[in-house]
Amino acid sequence: MLRYNCATELKLIFTVLLLFGSVATLLPFLPTRFSPFPTTNVTSCLTTSISPSTTTTTTPPPLPQQLSDQVLNNGVIKRSFYPIGTAAYNFVFMSAYRGSPNTFSVIGLSSKPLHDYGHPTYTCEYQSNNSNKNNGSHFVVVPGYKIPIQDFGYARMYIIVVVNCTFPTETDSITGGRLLLHASTDGGDSTDTIIALTEPPNSWHPSQFNSTPKYDYLYCGSSLFGNLSPQRIREWIAYHVRLFGKKSHFVFHDAGGIHPEVFEVLNPWIELGFVTVHDIMDQEQFDTFYHNQILVLNDCLHRHRFVTKWMFFFDVDEYIYLPGDSNSNLNSSLDSIMELLNDYTLFNFEQVTMSDRLCLAEDAGTFQEKWGFEKLVYKNMKEMRRDQKYAIQPRYVYATGVHRSENFDGKSTWLSGEMMKYFHYHGTVAERREPCRQLLQGNSTTIENTPFVLDTTMRSMAPLIKKFELETIGSRLQSTML
Repeated sequence: MLRYNCATELKLIFTVLLLFGSVATLLPFLPTRFSPFPTTNVTSCLTTSISPSTTTTTTPPPLPQQLSDQVLNNGVIKRSFYPIGTAAYNFVFMSAYRGSPNTFSVIGLSSKPLHDYGHPTYTCEYQSNNSNKNNGSHFVVVPGYKIPIQDFGYARMYIIVVVNCTFPTETDSITGGRLLLHASTDGGDSTDTIIALTEPPNSWHPSQFNSTPKYDYLYCGSSLFGNLSPQRIREWIAYHVRLFGKKSHFVFHDAGGIHPEVFEVLNPWIELGFVTVHDIMDQEQFDTFYHNQILVLNDCLHRHRFVTKWMFFFDVDEYIYLPGDSNSNLNSSLDSIMELLNDYTLFNFEQVTMSDRLCLAEDAGTFQEKWGFEKLVYKNMKEMRRDQKYAIQPRYVYATGVHRSENFDGKSTWLSGEMMKYFHYHGTVAERREPCRQLLQGNSTTIENTPFVLDTTMRSMAPLIKKFELETIGSRLQSTML
């Protein structure tokens, strides 16, 4: 019998396997340049399937073709013009609100040169969530109406645009839908589409436009900017919360003026539900008059149109006063005046211009204890045109301005000073310093051809306002600084 001895061959095989295993173990730790294999990790070959190699390259989008000048057959050189970039936006959308079962308002900004020299148009489209397209009612398109709003030459790069969208029939409140605004430039050469409003199913009800409003009075404030005086804001809000009463609300628009110290004096009233602050600082990138004052006033109008019976527009250096009322029944007196105005949509009331620096000499040494309207007691008597402020019943108003609205249904009137007026302390809120810079002893004086007379009307209100503040929010603001 023949016997085959394979010990030598087995020893050789085990030696080769051991060598190969050692190399495979050490290979990942060797620098790439010493590796006998490609840069791919050898161990990955055991788990990665082999596929055809592909190379992915990213091709940049083609640049718009720049036209060249051409020489025409008649020898005329036809020059080309190559537009690059955009100087101003076609439409800067801020907000949209439903105004009835079949109407909407869209508020935004648009290029002033476009509107001054072009013919932009707007189209409204409502897309219902109703998936039954056989009846052809899943969407409807109507022309949008741009409400005319005077800018009095103050607008700069942008102007305020309020577009009214009125559809022929009511949209479905059960299914919901969305409102689109198509904004077209001159001749419809370019159209931009904005999703203006999205309404989930059952998000509104027709009764909300006729229900009793939550508030009797709502204040829409202009854009607040600069280093405002916390003390002056403290005095203003305490005074007007007392005037307007428990069923009132105040909307402030922060364009940089509600810094931490101002917010501190508003916060007690926020906690009590009297105040809401809107941060509108992003609007600064769109250049227009007075930090987009008219834009935010129109947004405030439509945002709160159905939650208040009356809406007031005036500034934080202005104080509404009801002559003959300096007692605890001030709010009931306001209610009685407003009751007489129920048949009017809008009314204006007159201004009393107060000095921003003239004070009584007898107050020297006690300025820090006295509030601004308590110590500024000299009235400007110079003959001049004075601005008026106003209030509206917002349900009947479609757009508004700084000193009045030109777009409303119903009647308007002007109130005499015997019913209502406002005291204006111009510039005092924007200065964080003691306002009393000139002290007088008499009842009248003339400074730089401007006559002033003593008027202590608002001074007499100060003890009542201080008491009201203390009773309502406690002493937490007693240490407020200028």
